[in-house]
Formats: sequence, structure tokens, C-alpha cells
Amino acid sequence: MLISHPRWLAGTLVAITTALAVSACGGSKTGDAGEDGGGIDSCVDTSGDTVKLGFLNSLSGAMSISETTVSKSLTMAAEEINADGGILGKQIEIVQEDGASEPTVFAEKATKLIQQDCVAAVFGGWTSSSRVAMRPAFESLNSILFYPVQYEGLESDRNIFYTGATTNQQIIPALDFLREEKKIESIFLAGSDYVFPRTANKIIKQYAAEYGIEVVGEEYQPLDQGAWGTAVDKIVATKPDVVFNTINGDSNVAFLQAYDEKGLDASNAPIVSVSIAEEEAAAIPVDLTGQMTSWNYYQTVDSPENKTFVEAFKAKYGEKSVTSDPMEAAYTSLYLYKAMVEKAETFDVDDVIEAADGVSFAAPEGTVTIDGENHHIAKTALIGEVQADKLIKTIWSSGEPVEPDPYLEGYDWWDPSKE
Repeated sequence: MLISHPRWLAGTLVAITTALAVSACGGSKTGDAGEDGGGIDSCVDTSGDTVKLGFLNSLSGAMSISETTVSKSLTMAAEEINADGGILGKQIEIVQEDGASEPTVFAEKATKLIQQDCVAAVFGGWTSSSRVAMRPAFESLNSILFYPVQYEGLESDRNIFYTGATTNQQIIPALDFLREEKKIESIFLAGSDYVFPRTANKIIKQYAAEYGIEVVGEEYQPLDQGAWGTAVDKIVATKPDVVFNTINGDSNVAFLQAYDEKGLDASNAPIVSVSIAEEEAAAIPVDLTGQMTSWNYYQTVDSPENKTFVEAFKAKYGEKSVTSDPMEAAYTSLYLYKAMVEKAETFDVDDVIEAADGVSFAAPEGTVTIDGENHHIAKTALIGEVQADKLIKTIWSSGEPVEPDPYLEGYDWWDPSKE
């Protein structure tokens, strides 16, 4: 096994149980899963002129506001690659599925895409709950998932490539910015009630304890609910220096509306958000001018690659369309997969994974390179400020890509056994 990490072992052992309940479908194979794949045969058929790839995004439900545009950027990348000759001469045949904002549906659809549709790889997921639900299918059936969204870290998987940020590339740079540049002394935590916000806030609380920042409140709401009035009342009462927002999906609309109704804005109650990007900002019907975000890409990034990306997206989907970090990370992931396959000279999963280390792409956010050990990519951290037109302007940058540290091994204050 080229890639080895002790933390993968537990997940792989769990996945073997799932593998016992599934069987491979028919068709010409590009190659069987080898030793790493636990003997699971592949049904991927590349005997013709096409190769099937699965896109699995929430086109309905609470996350559709965010994930529909991710599907659009994946489709645009596939069309560009096909126009340029495809991957190893094979045209990409898209098999689109709707995760419906439900982790159980994501798990069901991932298994279908691998077993029944015989796709060579799957691109999608947004919430950590969806990723965690899909993970056993990719491990047990030895397929590949490209996951395009920032997340809480503390994970790496042989069968998953993470093209969004891990914690040390988004949340910790945001905390460093707030502490060093904004001199904050207190913070309020508002998040959706699932894996990412709970874990992110555990990390934030340990960071706050290390640097003497007081956590004056912590509130959660279910992902598909928006009863934020009481939580906002607590923000008014506690007067934090900043609110750290880990709310996901359309719940952000209700949160910011409640914020606006209480007379709160960037001048008297600043927020830094890690899940509000350009398309979410445009959908929130209140003034967000001056509110902050932390990502690795904005539509306003000034680079030739981003200019081409933005112009192509607007040409395809309309001049009013906007681009965002997860959309760009998804677009980038398809090009990285193309480069991995071409380096491996095959679609065989084990060979593609083995070829991953060092594969790079000149992405709209800047050149990215895959770390073959943990399957993340180095990314430049950007703090942004929402403008009156709902676009986001960079107000601070790490200046260079931050190497991924998904387990926070470089931070002495982090203890995963502590709350």
C-alpha cells in the first residue's frame, strides 16, 4: 500500500462489514480492486468512447441553495474537458444524482452510482453528515469521492480527496485574524446542529482558552430550521466582540433576518462566517455590508485563471450568476482527477490513488497540489468582507498556500480528548 495512515485502519475495518452486503455489477472492468481494495471487483467500463462520472449534490432540500451551483460548476468543468478531448481520450458521461440534503440519501445514491451506474469516481457532498454517511460505501466498494467543501478536519481517508479547506486552512486563520488584527476578547458561537459546527466549535473553544478569549455564548439550531430569535436575543445581551457563524444552508437566511430585525449589523455586532459565500450572500435579503467571511477563494480574486473561470461561468449560466469557494473547489477537483488519471494512465482506482501525490492544477484560487499522505491540498487562507453588491473583497491573506494539517498535529493547544 503506497498510502498508509493508522487512522484509516479503523474506518477500513468498519467498511468491511458493509462490503459483505454488496456485490459488484457486470460490465467490462478497468481492473479489479487490488490488495488495498479488499478484493472488491470494479464494474467501471471504459471499453467504449466514454467514462461515467457521478455528480452527487443536493438539488432539493435545505442545502440546495448551495449545492445546485456546485453541480453547475462540475458540469462546466466536464464540458470543458470533453471539448479538449476528454480524459485519456474518453468523453465524460455525467450521471447526476440528488442527495436531497439527507445523509441517508447520500449514502444510498453513492452506493447506486458505484454499483449500478459503474462510475469511475464521484464528486459531491457538502455537509459533513453527508460525507460521513457516504464514506463506508467508498471504502468498502473501493471507489473514489472528491469532496469540495471546507470541513472540520480530524479525518483522512484513502478513498476520499478533500479539495475544500480543513480547519488549519480556514477556521484557525480566521481566529488568528480576529485575535491579531481585530484584538477581540470575546466571541459568540452560532451553528447548525450537526458534525461540522459541533467539532469546529470544540476547536474554537480550545483556541479561545489558549489565548484568553471569552466564549460568551454557544447556540445551535437543526439544519432545516430557522428559529434564531432567542439566540439573537442572547447575542444582544452578551455583546460579544464577534459572532463566529458555522450555520449552514438556508438557515443562514433566518439567522441574518433575525439579526437585522434586532438592529444588529457589522458596525455593532460583526460576524465572521465560514459557510456564507457569494451565492448564499445574494440569497439573504438583508444588508450584509461589512460582515466578514473566511474562505480560500472569492469571485473577486485577481488572477488570469479566475478571470477565465468567472467569464465562462457567467457565459454559461447568466451574467448575474456568481462563483464561490465550494463551486471553485468542485471545478478544481474534476481537473485534479483528470491529471491523476493521466499520470496513472488508467482509470483503475488503486493506480489513480497511487498517482495522486504531487498532482497539481492551476486553479482559479491559485495553483493547488495534492498531498498524497492525507489527500488534502494546500490552500491560501483569505478573510473577506461582504460589499454592498454582495460580492466579497479580500481584506487579509495568508500570502501563500497553507499546508493541510487535518489532525491539527502542529498545534500544542489542541487536545481531541477535551471538550
